[in-house]
Formats: sequence, C-alpha cells, structure tokens
Amino acid sequence: MSPEPILLILAAGLGSRYGGLKQIDPLGPHGEILMEYSLYDAVQAGFKRVVFIIGDDESLFKEAIGSRMPADLELTYCPQRLEDLPEGYRLPEGRIKPWGTAHAVLAAREVLDAPFAVINSDDYYGPQAYHLVYDYLKQESQPGHALLVNYILENTLSPHGYVTRAICDIDQGHSLRSLVERFRLEADGDCVRYSQDEGQTYGHVAKDAPCSMNFWGFDPSFVDQLQAGFPPFLETALAHNPLKAEYLLPERIGSLIQAGELHVHCKESADQWIGVTYKEDKPHVVASIKTLIDQGRYPAKLWG
Repeated sequence: MSPEPILLILAAGLGSRYGGLKQIDPLGPHGEILMEYSLYDAVQAGFKRVVFIIGDDESLFKEAIGSRMPADLELTYCPQRLEDLPEGYRLPEGRIKPWGTAHAVLAAREVLDAPFAVINSDDYYGPQAYHLVYDYLKQESQPGHALLVNYILENTLSPHGYVTRAICDIDQGHSLRSLVERFRLEADGDCVRYSQDEGQTYGHVAKDAPCSMNFWGFDPSFVDQLQAGFPPFLETALAHNPLKAEYLLPERIGSLIQAGELHVHCKESADQWIGVTYKEDKPHVVASIKTLIDQGRYPAKLWG
C-alpha cells in the first residue's frame, strides 16, 4: 500500500502585519484557531498525516494545536531554521527573516515520503480545495506534475488593507502557464488595483482573475527540484539582498514551468477565502466562522 498523502502546513511566518503569532490566535466559539478549520476540512477529505513547519516554538504549537487534534491523526513538527543552508553557504550576519515558502517546504524534506499538499497556516481555504487536492494526490500524482487549487481574486481580498497574490495565466486545458506576483492588491471599483512600487503607480486586474493562495499538490520528487534551485537562488540573494530575499514557491514553480520541467494542472475553488492579514480582520473572521457554523458547515465544537 502506498503511503498516505501528507498535508504540509506552513506555520513558521512571523505575522508581522498582524502583530505576533496569528497562527494560534483563538477565533472559534471554543477557542479554535483558524488552522483548526483547515485541519477539520483536511480530515473530512481523507488526510491522516499532517506536517507543521514551525519556528522555534514546538512546545507552543503542540499545546495550542497538537493537544486538540484527533488521536488517530499523525502529527509531525519540523522547524524552519535560518541556518539550514546547503553545504558551502553561511547565514548572513543580521539575517532574522525566514528564507521563504520554498525553503519552508525543504525543512520537511526528510519526512516527505508521499505525495503532499502545501497550505498556509493563516488562510481559510474552504472544504472544496481539500477534496480536490486529496483526490489528486491519491490518484494522479506523478513526477514532473503538480496541482494548483486556484481562487477567484475577488474572493481573496481583505476589507482592511492590501494583500499580495500570484495572478495566474491558465490555458484552456487548465494548465498553468505562469504566475506573476502582484503587490498591494485591493478593490477599486469594478476591478482590483495593484502596485509594484509601494503605491507610487498602480495597475489593474480583473476581479475574476485566477490567483494562487499557495495551495499546491506535489509528488515527493518535487523536493529534489526545490533543492536543486536553492543554491542558484542563494548566489543572487547573498550578493544583492542577503537580509530579506526569499526563496518562494511561486517563483521556483514558475521557473520550472518555463524550463519545461514541471507541468501544473489547475482546479478552481469557488470558496471564499478568510484570513487574518491585519488585526482589523479578526472580527470579520470571527463573524464569518459563526456564519459557517450557523449554516451547518462546521460543528460549534470542532473536535467534540
């Protein structure tokens, strides 16, 4: 029997715009954090193995999350360490920022022995996405191929500030051609505006544009592709932006697509994103969760 698919949750971010460890901020009626709703949806879809990418706070995460999980859910904690670099590279003096989402996946390279999904810890994706990814990982995963669950841009905006999203170019066969990171995205009349120069000038994109929320499905061989791309990234990063450059999943995936080394199939979710990018988002998220409970999507107490 092949190993069960893994859900890899990226939870090592600092949450700087939100102000602290937003990953463990209680939002549900019984103290549930947003990540628990992701875990509940994942379990309902069939996932039995979860790997958390964390900072240096394993005991905190075990207390806040692990102690609340069903006993039959296999949990693993992998720290994302700044000094975890390829042989021959050293941590730049003064670097405190994590190395990015691609580096976060590499933090779990020793345990990724099966097809795996990747999500952010501070985003609510909705149940549909987990079913799409789990079925793909069980039935279709193969080397050189990946899955992106894409979302409708309008469904992923924050009412309290701008966000960053990767806008997707998807062909008629539902294959991803490219991703372009857009910054400072916010609603602007009948469309969405963005700025690549910190608000000095703006461009616009359609509200129904497909975008990535960093929900991926990979074959375990993808880890080798990430490892191969890390040294070239470091060569540039250490020379030009050693304190802040990030090795990001969308950028690495985009380069692999352009090189013909990865084919990414896209499946769209119509669910509404919920997230806590800003402190002001919290009341909206709490109210949204209550609405979902009232609609019967979730029990009032997730784990009974």
